[in-house]
Amino acid sequence: MMKKKVSASSMNVCAIVVVVVTLVLMNVSNVVGAEKCSPWELKPCMWAITTSSPPSTTCCQNLKDQRPCFCGYLRDPRMKDYVDPARASEVATSCGIPIPVCY
Repeated sequence: MMKKKVSASSMNVCAIVVVVVTLVLMNVSNVVGAEKCSPWELKPCMWAITTSSPPSTTCCQNLKDQRPCFCGYLRDPRMKDYVDPARASEVATSCGIPIPVCY
């Protein structure tokens, strides 16, 4: 198997994206409103959501716990700027978690 070299600039871009998404997630908890909804719990999923890496076991468990909150997260305009819903859906699907239909 061939290994890809990751440049320092690519790593810096990924680090910036993770920091920005984390900051957005910190603020989303106020929008979602329910105490059980905590975007911080999705932090282990950021690498899988922002790259093509498979999600970790921790990511999948946290996604399962946060499933009731998905629609609130998807409706938050701050999340749309940083998280690709299609990629987030792929991560959830690879964890075996169905995406709810949001109205």
